[in-house]
This record gives sequence, structure tokens and C-alpha cells, in this order.
Amino acid sequence: MLFSVKRGVARSAGALSRLRGGGGTSIPGAVLLRLDPRAIARLAGELPDGSVIVSATNGKTTTAAMLASVMRVAELNVVHNRAGANMAGGIASAMLEARGRGTAPADIGLFEVDEFYVPQVADQLDPRAILLGNLFRDQLDRYGELETIADRWATVVDGSTARLVLNADDPLIADLGRGSPAAVYFGVEDDTLGRGSLAHAADSKHCRRCGQAYDYAVVYLGHLGRYSCPGCGARRPAPQVSGRSVSLDGVRGASFELDTPAGTARVRLPLPGLYNVYNALGAAALALALEIPLDVIVRGLEGVAPAFGRAETVAIGGRELCILLVKNPTGANEVLRTLALEPGDHDLLGVLNDRTADGHDVSWIWDADFEPLARRIRRATCSGTRAAELAVRLKYAGVPPERIAVEPELDEALDRALETGAGGGTLYALPTYTAMLELRALLVRRGAAASSWALA
Repeated sequence: MLFSVKRGVARSAGALSRLRGGGGTSIPGAVLLRLDPRAIARLAGELPDGSVIVSATNGKTTTAAMLASVMRVAELNVVHNRAGANMAGGIASAMLEARGRGTAPADIGLFEVDEFYVPQVADQLDPRAILLGNLFRDQLDRYGELETIADRWATVVDGSTARLVLNADDPLIADLGRGSPAAVYFGVEDDTLGRGSLAHAADSKHCRRCGQAYDYAVVYLGHLGRYSCPGCGARRPAPQVSGRSVSLDGVRGASFELDTPAGTARVRLPLPGLYNVYNALGAAALALALEIPLDVIVRGLEGVAPAFGRAETVAIGGRELCILLVKNPTGANEVLRTLALEPGDHDLLGVLNDRTADGHDVSWIWDADFEPLARRIRRATCSGTRAAELAVRLKYAGVPPERIAVEPELDEALDRALETGAGGGTLYALPTYTAMLELRALLVRRGAAASSWALA
């Protein structure tokens, strides 16, 4: 069967899925890969400027969105799996869809890739550059320990000619570049953000080379910081791209001094939290590796819109609803840290699911530090397949039981949360991954948000 015919069959499968009410973001690519296992390589060969890969446990969708914004300012025609379908089928679908739009052919591919799929996708894409942002404990029932993913990524790094862009502040990530003298490192250089010690649930506490516990001079986020190994002498590499003089403005945004070999510029990021500063630094480092000018990078970062469900805000029921994805201890802690910067008391809608894409083990919520915010939670509505467990966690964190409501059905939970303190400011939704997709679908049905699939 000719490849053009296989493409047509795959597109028809996607169209049929959409007619039946599905999103269709992965189905066309999955069908095409069944017909031709090397389809991604064939499609990638049609991109004159090649492709780049972004992967991380936390932040890959937002980092890729930042890069897409920069590339648009640079007037590059980009094919990007921006709906978040980041396994092989979703990536093949994104390239298929770009070819079928009838617009100008794409110049470059920008692909967010699931951590586990990096080796398979990199083998077919043969990318120009690979950005690896972080590795945090996430879905242990699916991925295993962090070292399992690090070892998989090491096979890619060792066998690739791609330019590596690595987070200097994550010891597991930084160590992947030790055999690559051309690797570009990014990191934070602002000790005012530092914490005194690693959190009790921090990951990657031990040197990948010799097994000794790291000494940390400063901890920024989770296990990210400035570290050294007393055993073998391994230490954090000096970042070529760094964020200095960081200012965090609650859920409204952040700003920082972007220091690069091409110069220095102040970036006013419309996304909140230190975690998004890291995402922006990674995006800037990769853009510089692609020789995009600094002023274009700054404009792209400042013009980025939230990836859906990641600090996205919509109006509903006379209130503002801000959706902040949480899916593991580190991500949850940074969201809670960001909320703590907001004045006053807060209404929360927590939605905890345990489906396959979330990870069936939800014990991670006990490593999320709800305690510092607990007395400022005015009302917490708990929903999802594990709503009761979330309610128990909040009770043990110190939220008074009379402020906690359990409503497993999301539709009813949203109504209940919106009614609580009606007119009382922003409602903060903290959903896990599949819960976020369900919440967005509910908001689309109610006319409060655009379809996620329209972003594809």
C-alpha cells in the first residue's frame, strides 16, 4: 500500500472518531503506525528544518507551548502536538493533521513526548535538539523509579547527534550530559528563592555515579538546586542560560532576568510559579540553540497563553475558575506554594482520579504539603474517583471537617463549589490529569471554555 493511501486511511479513522464524539487526537496516528511502523520517520523527513523534542515529568506541555509561541514570533511554521497527545500515536497524528490543513507546509516539528516514549520517538524523528526538563516521582505503577526513566533517556543521549538542552539544577538530568561537551544547561541563580533543606518527599537525593547523598547549598524546587557529591565530586554544571532576580506574583505571573550568552533581558511571564520560570528557561535555552534571537525569545515567552488546564482561567457561574493541574508531590507542592502567595482565604475544588493516566496509586497525596495552606482554605469540595481519600488528607492537614465537602460526581461538585461563597472571588480547581480533561469537557459543554481539541 502506498504511503499516501495509508495517510488517507488514517485520516478517515480520525474523522470517524470525531463524528462519534471522540477527540481523534491519537487515533489517526495509531492507525497509521499500524499500517506503517516507520510512519513518524517518513513524516519527519518532510520537515525541512527538522524537529525538536521536549520531555519532562512536570511542565513539558507548557514548555512546548512556550517554544511554539517563540517559533510563531520567529515566523516559523510549526507542527506541534499542542493538544497534549504525547505518545507515538499523538505525534504521528499531529504531523498528519498539519499535512491535511491545506496551509503552508511546516518548517519544523515541535513535539512534547511522554517520558517513556522518548527512545522510540527519538529513533524515528532523529531530532535536531532534545530538551530534558526534570524527573520527578510520578506514576510508579507505570514507570517505576526515576532511575528507570533516566536509564532509558541515557540510551537516547548516548546514541544521538541531537543538541542536548538540560536542566542543570536536576542532578539526574544534568548527569545525562556528562559525555556531551556541547550540551546547553539552564537553571535558576537566585538564592532568595532557596529553601533550607530538601523536602521530606524529595527525589534524586543520591548521586547517579557513586550513590552518595548529595550536599545541597540551596534547594529551589523539589530536588532541584545547587548540589555537589562528597563522594565522587560530581556537581551542578554552571548554566549558560539562567534566571536571576526572580519575582513570583501569585497565580498572576512571574518575572525574571534572563541571562544568556546572547545578552540579558527582563521577562514578564504571564504564567505563575517558579515551575513556570524553569519551563521558560528551558524554552529559551532550546530557542537559543536553534539560533533564534533573544528579543524574539522574550516576545514569545511574554505572549504565551496557558496550555489548557495549566493555570487556565475561565469565567463561570459569576466567578473566576482557575485550573491548576496537580499530578505528583512536587507539582502539587509548587501549586500550593503559588496559592500561598495569594492573599486571603481560598475556595478549592480538588478532583482526585486514579485512572491509568493518573497512576492507580494515589498515596502521593500524603507527600503533598497541604499543611501550610490548610487554615486558609475557606471551603474544599472534593471530587473524583478518590474524593474521599482527598477529603481525609485535607482533614489530617488541618482543614476543619466542616469546611470539607465530598461530592464524587464532577458535575455536582462544580456546582457545589461555585455556590460556596458565591461572589467570593476565585475558585481554584486542583485536578489530576484525567480529572482536568473531564473538567475541561464539562466547561466546554457549559460554554465556559473552548474545546481542547480545537487546540490541536
